[in-house]
Amino acid sequence: MKFLFAWRYFKAKKSTNAINIISWVSVSAIILGTASLIVVLSVFNGLEQLVRSLYSSFYTDVRISPVSGKFMQVPYTRLLKLKQTDGILGYSLTIEDQALLQYNNNLQPVMLKGVDENYRNINGLSKNISKGDYLVGTPDRPAAILGSGIEYSLDIESDRAIAPMMVYLFRSGGINPADPESAVHSEAIVSSGAFRIQQDFDDHYVITNLGFMQRMLGIDSNQYGAIEIAVRGGSVSRELKSKLQDLFGKGFLVQTRDEQNQTLFGVMKMEKWVIYAVLTLILIVAAFNMVGALTMLVLEKKKDIQVLKAMGADNRFIQQIFLSEGILLGILGGGIGFGLAILLCWMQVHFKLVPLQGNFLIDYYPVKLIPGDFMLVGSTILIVVLLASWLPARKAALQPFELKS
Repeated sequence: MKFLFAWRYFKAKKSTNAINIISWVSVSAIILGTASLIVVLSVFNGLEQLVRSLYSSFYTDVRISPVSGKFMQVPYTRLLKLKQTDGILGYSLTIEDQALLQYNNNLQPVMLKGVDENYRNINGLSKNISKGDYLVGTPDRPAAILGSGIEYSLDIESDRAIAPMMVYLFRSGGINPADPESAVHSEAIVSSGAFRIQQDFDDHYVITNLGFMQRMLGIDSNQYGAIEIAVRGGSVSRELKSKLQDLFGKGFLVQTRDEQNQTLFGVMKMEKWVIYAVLTLILIVAAFNMVGALTMLVLEKKKDIQVLKAMGADNRFIQQIFLSEGILLGILGGGIGFGLAILLCWMQVHFKLVPLQGNFLIDYYPVKLIPGDFMLVGSTILIVVLLASWLPARKAALQPFELKS
């Protein structure tokens, strides 16, 4: 009944044309605010999905590393239990450390990462080889897979270089003052290919053989820097993480992919909520038009209010009519805004309206519509229109009842 009154008041011709204009301005403001919120949140969802897909090609589902120190030593029996843990697809032993890579007269600081033969099976690096082959060699005859940015900096064709590169690495155990040069180990290494994933990895990482890294660092063959793990389905449950933590103990740090990149994903989420807050404030400011429209409507329908009260309507009923009017404006504006946002996102995917600058796998801003965003924005609109409608509705309800002859 209340919505029926609200609908009739909305579509009925007003004595003052300004009321119609302000009402449609209010609806238009809600449409633009709703569409902006959905589109912007969808862009952030798309960017987050893109970043996750890029990082999943390099970071594994779980990484176990020592809480203190650079290296760890785990008994074989514990590794066997790890392999038998339900949900674990496989694991790889790795070491990474800062190094210098030289080719001809070009010298480049890199993060040198030694991996075992299982590494290619637990992440997507082998699927992102842009030149040459995925080959890390042997401990005695190592090979290196260069990030494409490092390949460019060294001015080397990684898949057909004739001369080997030189790698310089500090040995573990510190520097002997009597023989400081012994702390730096240098050795020739050949390039087997290059990978291209994302600039952060392409400009810093070089992948090589685990045994070679152990020999260069002067550590035992049963010492390594981390255990990188792939899990079934790619999703790490709290139960699985707890099992791994219990298996390895307090001296080891068990991190999921998100926890390995906690700062990055934390900043992305914070940016998303800050933008949501800013656009919500704009929507609240736009809702002031609704206050004006409803206030003028109350004045327009003053006689109707007296008639309804004469027929027995109480103040609560009158207030709910004008609250329903505000909700109706919100539903109309929000519904059209949702439709407009879906259309814009569809056009972005199919026609690439807004290009994406930089070295990425795609050349346009990605978008991803999720139901949670529609629920969030819909709830926001409902709260905003209720707050904007309350004062005019209260004013209508408190009008004194007067009988005139």
